[in-house]
Amino acid sequence: MTTRARHPRRWLAALLVSLMPLASSATLAADAARDGHSVAHVFGDTYLPAPQQRVVTLYQGATDSAVALGITPVGVVDSWLEKPMYRYLRDALKGVEHVGLETQPNLEKVAWLDPDLIVATRFRHERVRPLLEQVAPTVATGTVFDFKASLALLAEATGREARARALLQHWDARVADFRRRIEDTLGDAWPQKAAVVRFKSDHVRLYSTGFAGSILDELGFEQPDAVQDQGWGMKLTSEENIPVLNANVIFVLLEPDDPAIARNYRHWRSHPLWQRLDAVEGERVYEVDAVNWIMGGGILAANAMLDDLYAHYGLESPNAHETPAPFATCAVSTPACAHDQEPAGC
Repeated sequence: MTTRARHPRRWLAALLVSLMPLASSATLAADAARDGHSVAHVFGDTYLPAPQQRVVTLYQGATDSAVALGITPVGVVDSWLEKPMYRYLRDALKGVEHVGLETQPNLEKVAWLDPDLIVATRFRHERVRPLLEQVAPTVATGTVFDFKASLALLAEATGREARARALLQHWDARVADFRRRIEDTLGDAWPQKAAVVRFKSDHVRLYSTGFAGSILDELGFEQPDAVQDQGWGMKLTSEENIPVLNANVIFVLLEPDDPAIARNYRHWRSHPLWQRLDAVEGERVYEVDAVNWIMGGGILAANAMLDDLYAHYGLESPNAHETPAPFATCAVSTPACAHDQEPAGC
């Protein structure tokens, strides 16, 4: 049913082509170059006829990237927290259709939206790739947390490369400024080892990679000794493991609307081993927004995370909110990182 609903114009195009006089190969090549282009991505090369106006984003970082590029998708997946969509994106995405979960998008609804571009990720969507490609040209990144790759892919697919370059130049300038200011401020105490810790109702996660980890690494922070060579990080189920969290600074990711998580956090903080951590003794335990630090997954969230770091270290943040103005909006494998779980350190 979906295929018939979507493709009558393709059948008509094929019929017209069969009735046309044979054109020279040079003419056909020139027409193809003018009307579309090929995009290389983790699923291969995908030809995209121009223009792409109806975009569906199937993971959080792609949705963030679309908004940053001035694109209003015709369909997005639900957010992990602050459902149905993160607060920082709600104004830009007002009225946009939702197509289910990032881990299980509603393919019938995606097809109903008649997109001309689907932005996916191999990590989440490789199994449904053939079905997605029947609906519309599909491009994909390898992971859900590489915000630069998400931005670059979506920009190339929609012809917004100049906008993406401006966003990344702005980011690079902020990174360089932060590194200079924190080194000047901390002196010999820099670089610091930073632990990204997420409390759940019955355990604690210590991340080493993923969205927050990659940004902290770019900013010059170092990994805690315990998580080096540990893949995504570690899952801790006992307070006896508290010394594993030892670092110069601890960033605690909380979900304030969950009483069970809050109780677990209070329980761990009251333990004597917690009081002996270097970050606790140095008064460098900061509670941060999980949406900014691991859930948003795009360049807008990355800048919000960097804002948090400027604030927590008491550093002046020049041009913090002078992000390049967007173009006109267009309607357009580890146990803790399974495909049916939140982005976390994946």
